[in-house]
Amino acid sequence: MQSDRGQMLAAASDSSDRSKDKMDQKTLRRLAQNREAARKSRLRKKAYVQQLENSRLKLTQLEQELQRARQQGVFISSSGDQAHSTGGNGALAFDAEHSRWLEEKNRQMNELRSALNAHAGDTELRIIVDGVMAHYEELFRIKSNAAKNDVFHLLSGMWKTPAERCFLWLGGFRSSELLKLLANQLEPMTERQVMGINSLQQTSQQAEDALSQGMESLQQSLADTLSSGTLGSSSSDNVASYMGQMAMAMGQLGTVEGFIRQADNLRLQTLQQMLRVLTTRQSARALLAIHDYSSRLRALSSLWLARPRE
Repeated sequence: MQSDRGQMLAAASDSSDRSKDKMDQKTLRRLAQNREAARKSRLRKKAYVQQLENSRLKLTQLEQELQRARQQGVFISSSGDQAHSTGGNGALAFDAEHSRWLEEKNRQMNELRSALNAHAGDTELRIIVDGVMAHYEELFRIKSNAAKNDVFHLLSGMWKTPAERCFLWLGGFRSSELLKLLANQLEPMTERQVMGINSLQQTSQQAEDALSQGMESLQQSLADTLSSGTLGSSSSDNVASYMGQMAMAMGQLGTVEGFIRQADNLRLQTLQQMLRVLTTRQSARALLAIHDYSSRLRALSSLWLARPRE
């Protein structure tokens, strides 16, 4: 009996030891798993902290760039609905050059008007007309340089009077509209001239429509870029996406300069082709009519700004 009892106690002890060993191994595995999970958690936290630091550095860089832009004269409205130049060197330089260009143009137009009234010959008129066209070429050169510094100043038309801005298209006049205005000012014209002016007007209209559609596509593409992702969130997780959006949007805005340049090329080419269709005297009258139309718009602006206000 005692022998059997001793064997039973020994068996129970062995079973208890095996059970204890199993629990110890299970505990060890759990501890190992916890340590691994903790290690991975530390790595994730370290990577997250590094990402936040990188984002902070990018934001600091962006703030510095914005500060430099403000120092150069670019003001961003606190309401976020507009951005314009408040004295940037590029805009001021262009405004000054355009003012001088306008003064010289007024002088040329007075000379042209006097020559027409004095019934000057074609040779004298041609010299003045060629000088006016060379002066227009100088304007487009000035605008091309200005577009590289501040294309939005040109696009906004702030260098024009209020009434002129009503008719502004991509930083200047619509060639097709000017040709319509000139149609009644150049009579009498031959049938061939009428056909030539009408064809030029249609060609200009088609080119203007193509450029307008291109600008609309650009605006839609820009809106899609800026509205992608989550709006209204300041989570640090969105910083990288935000910076990517800004980089893409900056690239898209860079194409605006190309649209302005193409529009000015169209304006210059239209004027040049118009003069090829017309006689020298008609060309002089056409340039004078364009000048007088612009002068009336500027006079209208002055009257509007000086109107009585109740």
